[in-house]
Amino acid sequence: MNVATVPVSEIKRGRADGEGSVQVQLDPSVKIGNAKVFAIYGKGGIGKSTTSSNLSVAFSKLGKRVLQIGCDPKHDSTFTLTKKLVPTVIDILETVDFHSEELRVEDFVFEGYNGVMCVEAGGPPAGTGCGGYVVGQTVKLLKEHHLLDETDVVIFDVLGDVVCGGFAAPLQHADRALIVTANDFDSIFAMNRIVQAIAAKSKNYNVRLGGVIANRSDATDQIDKFNDRVGLKTMARIPSLDVIRQSRLKKATLFEMDDSPELLAVQQEYLRLAASLWAGTDPLLCEAMKDRDIFDLLGFD
Repeated sequence: MNVATVPVSEIKRGRADGEGSVQVQLDPSVKIGNAKVFAIYGKGGIGKSTTSSNLSVAFSKLGKRVLQIGCDPKHDSTFTLTKKLVPTVIDILETVDFHSEELRVEDFVFEGYNGVMCVEAGGPPAGTGCGGYVVGQTVKLLKEHHLLDETDVVIFDVLGDVVCGGFAAPLQHADRALIVTANDFDSIFAMNRIVQAIAAKSKNYNVRLGGVIANRSDATDQIDKFNDRVGLKTMARIPSLDVIRQSRLKKATLFEMDDSPELLAVQQEYLRLAASLWAGTDPLLCEAMKDRDIFDLLGFD
């Protein structure tokens, strides 16, 4: 196998190790190509999908050809871009008994708002496998259909704050990892774990930390404390606005909502962030904190 030691079809038959579990060893020869690749991480529920989708639109507004890959079994990363829950790569592969040569591009790639191309990798059945296999299969499938040849930007929207080897798989492909956080302890604790994961992956791959996106945060004092300690920096700040919540309910990106001064400011923040990322950012060499030190830093007894 190129991507994993056990195929997903083995998961369904229950013949894989550990009652269907699968361990992942990604093929280092499977490369995305010349696109600039960003992996978006952060605590579960912090707004990574909203951030990823609006950043994808911002890149497209700058004239870039963008592909967003959702890496979550919920497969709702591209919901506001496509206005629907699109089927996952694993769902589609299952319909052809995992014979990828039988698939057409339109079976698993869907065009979203302003031309952003959308793919939902999905995930293995609960408790039966590793999400790294799914990421690997998705990239392999995209390459087989030459969908990455003319792509300028690829954004991986990665599941929650799980930093096991499988869900760290997008880091094999990414140039920069961005962390979405809020100005609270739980988000920052998860961010510290992600810093550790990225540091581990950077020993073998080209990925480096790009910075922090402060989301739903009118203040950033706790984020600033943490950044100063570990060597991170905040690249963008998205305030806590009800229009952002409404956009999700209306199946719309922020660039499709009714204009208001505060919304225009957020749109400009995303456009500024996209332009900065496209121009290139210096890698951040960070050192994660010990758990106890985070409690002490942020004022917990």
